[in-house]
Amino acid sequence: MSKWENGVAASRIAGARWQKATASDAKNDCVEVARIGEDEIAVRNSRHPDGPALIYTRAEWEAFTDGASKGEFSNMLV
Repeated sequence: MSKWENGVAASRIAGARWQKATASDAKNDCVEVARIGEDEIAVRNSRHPDGPALIYTRAEWEAFTDGASKGEFSNMLV
């Protein structure tokens, strides 16, 4: 069980090292991710760094990134 709950203020995740995609623009229109613990990934909106973070298990994150790398979510942009 996670010690973090979805919606926790991202600023409350001590020691998180947030990573932003190099494709983000000057307005910070991007999401940032941080590995927290051994088996969890936190995601936040880069425009609201103190706002809520969504917490995913390693398996959930791997499934998402695998699908994204295969273009399975490309229809979200049309």
